[in-house]
Amino acid sequence: MDWPYAHLLINHFPIILTVAGAAAAVVGLWMRRRGLWLYAVATLTLAGLSIYPTFLTGDEAKDTFKRVNPWYIVRGSIDTHEEAAEVTLWVVLAVGVIAAYAWWRSVRRGGESQPPTWLRALVVVSSLVGLGFVTWTSLLGGEIVHKSPILEAPQPPAVQAPATGVSAPP
Repeated sequence: MDWPYAHLLINHFPIILTVAGAAAAVVGLWMRRRGLWLYAVATLTLAGLSIYPTFLTGDEAKDTFKRVNPWYIVRGSIDTHEEAAEVTLWVVLAVGVIAAYAWWRSVRRGGESQPPTWLRALVVVSSLVGLGFVTWTSLLGGEIVHKSPILEAPQPPAVQAPATGVSAPP
């Protein structure tokens, strides 16, 4: 397994975990259900834990592509994605730390009370910021191949099969 494949294999974890965690945090803020809140902060903590391996494999994949220089990669798209990924790394790590603290504090206090309003608001706001950065970075990552000129070229005409002398049934 090479680095680009490893990156493609794991790069969706922080995206999905951030989306699910942010959605649960927003709904949990509104519904005030402990189980939903614990799911939100646990999921955001896992997003924070999964972001570094994703960044590491992406950095190694970039080095591989600079050596191999595949024809289908849009020039400059990897560098743009990497710059966004560097910022996203630190943002999602911070979201993970905030969520881990909120998770620890919620479990430590047991089931008798909700976390303080400032902490719930911090988790929701930070998760939405993290969601924005993850979305932008994943969009730029998709453009590495999806904006390839080969994909935007018109389709060649369909090739006709040679006549075999066998007629098709009526």
